[in-house]
Amino acid sequence: MKLFAISDLHAQHSENWAALQQLPPHPQDWLIVAGDVAETTARFEAVIALLASRFACVIWTPGNHDLWTLPQEAELRGEEKYARLVEICRRYAVLTPEDAYARWPSSAVIAPVFTLYDYSFRPPEVTLETAVAWAGETGIACADESLLHPHPYPNRQSWCTVCVHLTEARLKQINDPIILVNHFALRQDLLRLRRIPRFSLWCGTTLTADWHIRFPIQVVIYGHLHMRGTRFRQGARFEEVSLGYPRQWHVELGIKPYLRQILPEV
Repeated sequence: MKLFAISDLHAQHSENWAALQQLPPHPQDWLIVAGDVAETTARFEAVIALLASRFACVIWTPGNHDLWTLPQEAELRGEEKYARLVEICRRYAVLTPEDAYARWPSSAVIAPVFTLYDYSFRPPEVTLETAVAWAGETGIACADESLLHPHPYPNRQSWCTVCVHLTEARLKQINDPIILVNHFALRQDLLRLRRIPRFSLWCGTTLTADWHIRFPIQVVIYGHLHMRGTRFRQGARFEEVSLGYPRQWHVELGIKPYLRQILPEV
């Protein structure tokens, strides 16, 4: 029995979707999916149904692409889009941040969380009001600005703050080791955006920077950056587990080599 993790499946891309369909069954293993499954509910559901049929347990948390509102689904905005995705997951017994946390047989608690971002991953001299324009000075833009709606909140940073506070309240109740699952990076020093450093605005929040110290976190699973790797901070292991767009992985190898084994440690 193994615990695997992957993120950023981006199954709207035909190459990624075809490779997912070829993924062999893992009937005894669990899978963490740390966001960015697909941008439409139809493809999202197809992927969730497939993964639920291949693994003993699947745990999902939303990525920004999952929360996009595309023209063909204009009625699903913000929390309404998120709620629809949670509903789909529950249809296939896939766990979400809205469900009770699962317990891995080793006694670790697997906690999928949803924090979003608040533009606080920026230099101190850049204000919140000028942050997006600051990123734009180097040609950096994020499609979230037009596709990820914060409804019913006034802005994304307000939504982020609510999510963080709700999650902290739950984490405070846990005494056992935690495997934390989030799409976004918990700390700004985990970013390695050498070519697009100002994209940091859309990558997380400083509100979570000390979570791995405040709570008994053993491993943090995240994605979003499309930069696979393992990092350590104050004894906690941080695993970026992205697959990414077709140009960012070896399509001919299939998905299986990109499943990161989290437990037991290898």
